[in-house]
Amino acid sequence: MSKRMPAQGQGYDALFARMQEARANDVDWRRGRLPLYVYFAGEDVERVARDAYAMFMQESGHSPSAFPSIKQFEDDVIAMMLDLLHGDEAASGDMTLGGTESVFMAVKAARDWAREHRPAPTGVPEIVAPHSAHPCVNKAAEYLGLKVTRVALGKDHRADLAAMAAAAGADTFMLYGSAPCWPHGVFDPIAGLGALAQERNLWFHVDACLGGMITPFASKLGRPVPAFDFAVPGVTSISVDLHKFGFVPKGASCLLLKDGARRKYQLFEFTDWPRGLYASPSFVGTRPGGQIAAAWAVMNYLGEAGYLRAVDEIMRTTDRLVAGIEDIAELEICNAVDLNIVTFLSPTLDIANIAAGMHERQWFSHLGGEPPTMHFMVNPVHEPHIEAYLQDLAAVVAAVRAGHIHTGGFAVYSS
Repeated sequence: MSKRMPAQGQGYDALFARMQEARANDVDWRRGRLPLYVYFAGEDVERVARDAYAMFMQESGHSPSAFPSIKQFEDDVIAMMLDLLHGDEAASGDMTLGGTESVFMAVKAARDWAREHRPAPTGVPEIVAPHSAHPCVNKAAEYLGLKVTRVALGKDHRADLAAMAAAAGADTFMLYGSAPCWPHGVFDPIAGLGALAQERNLWFHVDACLGGMITPFASKLGRPVPAFDFAVPGVTSISVDLHKFGFVPKGASCLLLKDGARRKYQLFEFTDWPRGLYASPSFVGTRPGGQIAAAWAVMNYLGEAGYLRAVDEIMRTTDRLVAGIEDIAELEICNAVDLNIVTFLSPTLDIANIAAGMHERQWFSHLGGEPPTMHFMVNPVHEPHIEAYLQDLAAVVAAVRAGHIHTGGFAVYSS
C-alpha cells in the first residue's frame, strides 16, 4: 500500500481492484469461517442496509432541524427498542456509534446523577462490576476519572451477587451487569442486582449489547432466557448493539434509560463560544445519518416476523453446535449456554492445538478465557456450514489426540 497520497487520482476499476486484492487474506465469513465479529442475516438484508445508508450518507444526525428525516428515523428506532425492552412512556434513549459509546454515556450520566443524588464520595467514585464485564466500562472510567472494582465470579461464571453486595461501599454509585457477558455467554443475575441497586440507591446499567436484540425474540419463541430489561425492577439503563443481532451496519448501538428525566445527566451542553448553543447526547458530535437510516430501514424491513425467523435459526444452530461438541469425547461445554454463545474446552488436550488445527482448515478460532476455551457466537451465516465445522472439529481433535498437531497460539479479542 502506498504511504503517500497519489499525485493523481485513480480510476474506479483500478481502485476497487486494489481493494479487492487487499482483502484476499481476510477470513471468509460468508462461508461461516468466522465465529464472531460479523452478523449477517442474508443478502437481501445487507442490500437494504447498504442502499439506505447510501441514500442518507451525507446527512448528519447532529442537526435535526436541517434533517428532520434522520431525527424521525432515530425516534422510531428508539421507540421500537423501548417497546421491545418493556420501556414505558417515561423511558427515553439515543443512538450511538457502538456499545463502547453507549456504555460511556451511561457511565457519564450515572456519574453526574450521583453528584446530585448520592452523598459526596470520600475517595474516587466507584463502579462495581463482575470480572466478566466488558473492558469498555474500564475505558469509560479511565476517561471520566472514576474507578472500577471487578468482583470475582461465581462457579457458574455469573456475577456473584453476595460478593457484589459486599464490594459496594460508600463511594459506589453504579452497578454493572451483562446480559449476557462476552467471555462466557451467560447472564448475570439481573433481578438480584436490580434489587441491590434499589436497596442502595445505585444506578444499575445492564450491558445487553450482545443479547438485547436476540433475547426478546428468543423469549417469544419459548426459549427459557433470563429476564434482563426494564421489566426488572432496579434496572436504570440498558445498552444494546443494533449492529450485532439487529443486522445493521457497524456501528450502531443505543443507550436506553428507564426514566427519561435522567437524560439530562447524559447531555453535554456548551454556549461559551461565538455560535451559541452546542448540545450533544453522545460522545461524538457529527453522527452519520446513513447509519441511523440503515438501522431504521433494516428494522422495518425485517419486522418482528423477520427477527423471529433469524433468532429461531440462530437458536437451532446453537443447539446443533452444542450437541455436536458434546458428541466429541475430548471436548466439553464450559458453562450453561443461555443464548447463542458457546464456549468449550478440553480436559485432556491442549485447546490451543485444537484451535491451530482448525485454523489450518481455514476456521478462525477465538481462543482465550479463564479457563482457556474456544468461543463461538452463532449467527445465521453459520447455519449452512455448522455440519462442516463439526466434522472438521472432530477430525482435528483426533489429530491432536494422535500427536499430529503441536502448534499453539491465541486469537485475542481486541476491539
